[in-house]
Amino acid sequence: MAPAITYRLIKEEKHTGARLGEVTTPHGSFLTPMFMPVGTLASVKSMAPEELKDMGAGIILSNTYHLWLRPGENIVKKAGGLHKFMNWDQGILTDSGGFQVFSLADTRNITEEGVTFKNHLNGAKMFLSPEKAMQIENDLGADIMMSLDECPPFFESYDYVKKSVARTSRWAERGLKAHSRPEDQGLFGIVQGAGFQDLRTQSAKDLVSLDFPGYAIGGLSVGESKAEMNRVLDFTTPLLPGNKPRYLMGVGSPDALIDGVIRGIDMFDCVLPTRIGRNGTVMTSHGRLVVKNAKYAEDFTPLDDNCNCYVCRNYTRAYIRHLIKADEMFGLHLASYHNLYFLIHLMNQVRQAIMDDNLLEFRESFFEAYGFNKEKAKNF
Repeated sequence: MAPAITYRLIKEEKHTGARLGEVTTPHGSFLTPMFMPVGTLASVKSMAPEELKDMGAGIILSNTYHLWLRPGENIVKKAGGLHKFMNWDQGILTDSGGFQVFSLADTRNITEEGVTFKNHLNGAKMFLSPEKAMQIENDLGADIMMSLDECPPFFESYDYVKKSVARTSRWAERGLKAHSRPEDQGLFGIVQGAGFQDLRTQSAKDLVSLDFPGYAIGGLSVGESKAEMNRVLDFTTPLLPGNKPRYLMGVGSPDALIDGVIRGIDMFDCVLPTRIGRNGTVMTSHGRLVVKNAKYAEDFTPLDDNCNCYVCRNYTRAYIRHLIKADEMFGLHLASYHNLYFLIHLMNQVRQAIMDDNLLEFRESFFEAYGFNKEKAKNF
């Protein structure tokens, strides 16, 4: 039986571990490195599927926990799965819901069987196990699914993280056994271990032995510094198979994307572009711009003079500021559209830099233009 998810390496940048590749899913292929927009509730906030397709988003992410609560996996299954439910005919990745559950620290109880917690909407008691997470994700029908893992705080004690890693490995094996649709859904394992090299090494060893079609690195971008995250990636990414995709979970700032690619990461996701867009902040080739600030009230230039997105071709800073200040939803949509386009286009540029073997030079020029300080620009 052919695997549901395959990876093809096209080019490796000669100065770094960066990879240009292609991931093939039951709903089409996409080039990597790739930034995945986050559609938590089967919708990328304020965005139409057609717009995401136009800007080159080959895959999007949805949230198992939130869809389990609303509308429920049974309704999505009756609709024909997530693709039909949300009118998206390209790749979809669903996380396991573990991160959301473990973020409910005050209301959860972890046992070997799974996690008991309170529904954040109505306080009802709920239980999530590797088998339950797998059943929900099978019913949702995403192309790529994530194993249920425990995501411990980055600065948790060594003894706790060691036990957590062992539990995550056991849960990964249980989830794999419960996976009912391997022919058309690929299940990824998630490497944990906080900042401890030996625990990350053990976690990767455990998961690689289970032969998942892809691997994620979890437990980063949770409060540690960028330098600390890069340190962990430096020793973790090489532990993962070169013939399978590598996914860094929950990372979306431009500097972290580029530095992650340099360390061999293929896939990224984050709510950052739509979250800051809804707050009136946009990413540009010259750095972040808070378009709702008063100084843009009479600025009739585009958000970014180097951007060719629909927003920058048609609307001005003054107009977008007016919409946001007036609480017009269209303003939030335009800011979110631009931010998503910016990161997807950044990945296009990164892929070209890999092809041209000049990723480090691209990083340096991008960091300088974006306004990162010299210390950050040289620290990679």
